[in-house]
Amino acid sequence: MSQTTLLEEVLQWSQDTCRQELKSVLPKLTSLHHESESWDDHIRILKIITDMFLPHIGLSELENECFSKVLPKVAKMFDKLLEEISNQVAGLSSQNTEVRTLLRNILQAMVQIIDALSTCVRHVCSFEEAPDLDAIRSLPSCILKVLRDTFQHCKESEVVYCGRLSLVADLLQGLFREAYSLQKGLMEMLDRMSLNSNASEEEVSDIVTVIHSLLDICSIISNLDIALHANTWRFIIKQSLKHQSLVEEHLRHGDISRSLCDNLLASFSSCLELAEQMKHAGLQDATQSPEYKLFQKTTKMCRFFANTLVHYIKEFNSFLTKYCSSFHQLYLQVISKFPPSLCAPVLPSRLSEELKVAALVPMEALLSQLMPLRPFAEAVLQQDQRFSPECELPQCLLLVSVLGQLASQPEEVLQLWYKGSQFSEETPRLPLFQAVFDSFRRCCVERNVPVLLPGVMMKGQAQSKVTLHHHVCVQLCANVAALPNGYFTMLEHCLLKAVLQTDTQTALLATDVWCFTARYGTAELCLHHVLLIAQLVKTCTSECYQLSHLGLLLRRMVFLMTPNHQMELVERFPPSQMENLAVWRHILLRALSHDTCLHIVTDVIALSQKVLTDWQNGGYKLGQVDKVNTVLLSLLMVVRVESSSEEQCVLSALRMATQLWLRMCPNQVQTYPVLQHTLQLLLLISATLVKSLEPQVIVQALVCVAALVPHKCADEVVLAALEFLASLGKVFVPHDSQNQILPRLSSLFGVLLADRSWLLHQHALEAFSHFAEITNHEEVISQSLTVEETKTKLVNYLSKTVNAQEDVESRLDRLKLETPVIKQHNERLETKKETAADKLAAEAAADSEPCPKRARQETSTEEEYSRYIHTAESALKALQALAKGEASTAAPPPQWLVSRLQELQTLISQISTAQQT
Repeated sequence: MSQTTLLEEVLQWSQDTCRQELKSVLPKLTSLHHESESWDDHIRILKIITDMFLPHIGLSELENECFSKVLPKVAKMFDKLLEEISNQVAGLSSQNTEVRTLLRNILQAMVQIIDALSTCVRHVCSFEEAPDLDAIRSLPSCILKVLRDTFQHCKESEVVYCGRLSLVADLLQGLFREAYSLQKGLMEMLDRMSLNSNASEEEVSDIVTVIHSLLDICSIISNLDIALHANTWRFIIKQSLKHQSLVEEHLRHGDISRSLCDNLLASFSSCLELAEQMKHAGLQDATQSPEYKLFQKTTKMCRFFANTLVHYIKEFNSFLTKYCSSFHQLYLQVISKFPPSLCAPVLPSRLSEELKVAALVPMEALLSQLMPLRPFAEAVLQQDQRFSPECELPQCLLLVSVLGQLASQPEEVLQLWYKGSQFSEETPRLPLFQAVFDSFRRCCVERNVPVLLPGVMMKGQAQSKVTLHHHVCVQLCANVAALPNGYFTMLEHCLLKAVLQTDTQTALLATDVWCFTARYGTAELCLHHVLLIAQLVKTCTSECYQLSHLGLLLRRMVFLMTPNHQMELVERFPPSQMENLAVWRHILLRALSHDTCLHIVTDVIALSQKVLTDWQNGGYKLGQVDKVNTVLLSLLMVVRVESSSEEQCVLSALRMATQLWLRMCPNQVQTYPVLQHTLQLLLLISATLVKSLEPQVIVQALVCVAALVPHKCADEVVLAALEFLASLGKVFVPHDSQNQILPRLSSLFGVLLADRSWLLHQHALEAFSHFAEITNHEEVISQSLTVEETKTKLVNYLSKTVNAQEDVESRLDRLKLETPVIKQHNERLETKKETAADKLAAEAAADSEPCPKRARQETSTEEEYSRYIHTAESALKALQALAKGEASTAAPPPQWLVSRLQELQTLISQISTAQQT
């Protein structure tokens, strides 16, 4: 019987006849199908097999009798049809009806093939018992190949058909619908199957192939159909978990996790774009608009991928350790698109809240799953990390979130995050506390804007917005309160390191946390820390930038000490000794108990009087001025105590200040910087004691300031002078002294108000305004404002007029430009050899041992000669200036001066003779 005769006869058979002739005819049909060359014959035979004979084939015989013999040919024929389209599509046009008819017939043939495969799936699903994968092995592989090729063709249709898509669009839509239906049926069929623990390697390999093939299809259909994409991913994850013990070692976990991350970011970006489009179009409240419905669908996909990723990591975390760095970057990228990030788009609140639920909320769940993984901790706590500017704040917020979640973690996770790397063979990672401080330091622009975050709800009151400093500080302190004892030493090291680094705001954050630690801990702990800090302050030189940070910390910590411990601090660092004044000048006496305060004030006054007396008896040597300045700093601390119990001490301070003012020579102050520091301290002391100063002392102070200000002296001196000038508003000048004081006062205010430095100009405005509010000498005000420009600036200042308002964008750009400059400055300070921070940290680590004396730095002979000659030269110049000053006041020099000068001449001659010899 010929092929045509057989097919025509079979087409006339009833279902009963097909069932009866199945065994004899099916082999002939499969053979004819295999041998067919034209796709018309192929599809005709395929339809006869699937429609007429397939319903009568038992489950056990499907693979061997039908699928294995028919489906490989189906896959090849489908490839040929796609190839034929590629060959003929160039001639497609509305005029070329032959090519158009041919291509439409090919697409219809593809639809028929997919329909035949759908028939196979429906037949398999018709059995009550779920089939084993072995019983239908050829079916899933064939269908998956056809689906991948179909979806790829639909995705590329605009390119393939070159602008003539409308000629075949209806058939392409039908092709896509059939493929969609086929994939849905395939997943339902596979979902019924299950593998037991005794499954063969072939069965495991088959299900792994199915999962990977669907993963490849997902990458194709991601932009074609949202529902199909989501359902495919659900099936992939479901099958992976269903057969987890069998397939987990064979799955391409990297591809799966990477694809989930990519899809999450893609849908997230689409949400942002849609939200911005709706914002610009004013459709954010139009809940029935197509744009809003599309936005909702996209956010659902975003939430789906985020939750799916979290679930996948939870189940397969041991296989995902190599990809923790990618998860870290994903977290940062998502967080960077939400406020308070500076690069986050400003979205309507309704859309923003929906997007937070979709993407931001799952990130915390993601973090919970990743925290126990060592590679993730290593990625987050990596040393010397370099982030793009938009990821600096997200990194800081990530670390703060880790702090918040650690309380519920087991001990091994606490060690992983708190302790940092312990051994050389480990991947280096920072302790968590140090990482937080380092990250906070890098958020320079965000701190200066400042960005605002939700605060902690307290006493049932609504959350208020707080700065980044406040937010990080609260989380750090909460973590410290729950910190196990074993990690306290690491906390102390991190706090000390943060206080000693260059960034003042970071040091202030560490100071806040340290003070909380002292308050939350025991009084003995507070004492121990204060003694340590005091020793570090004592060790610092005046040029050491860490001194201001340590001084602030010490000042605040003393407030937290008990009275008995304050007395112990006095005993350990007696203020009666010169070397300890460096400690006490940083402490506010009002922080101390009455007895402790009185003890310190008495010692400081006594020591100050002794140093000044020794200086006077030694002939006011210039080399001793540093000691004088040291006691003046402490004296300033004493006079600022507003308490009547120290009245006698304040009177002593007044006598010493008066004594020094009468010795201040304007010419010497101009010549020697060390005397400028003395002048600065005297001005600050005098500003406090101004009501008790004699008129001649005020005159002397104004003369010294007037002689120095025109010569561009140090800003610190000018600021001290402004404080003194402002305090003079409290003084009523006697009539006989007004001619000496008021003109000088007016002149100085006029000069300082015209200063071109914005900092000094601002302080000058503040000082003059304060003076003008309280003075009785109103003529000084008018005489100080003789320049119209100065008067205008003062009026603008008093009325709080802003000349030029900086817009938000300009201010942000300016801050971004300033940040690298500040960073470079800090780096220069930190990269000096043997930095003070390293020395101080080393001393702190060994605080239980006596501090060894520092080895003398070796210097060359030439440097020693230069140093001694410079010292001698400075001393002789000071002596010369002193002699001129006394000559002008008709005060005779001491009788021993001439003989001592002759001795010096003899000594110089001896040195010169020895050098010549």
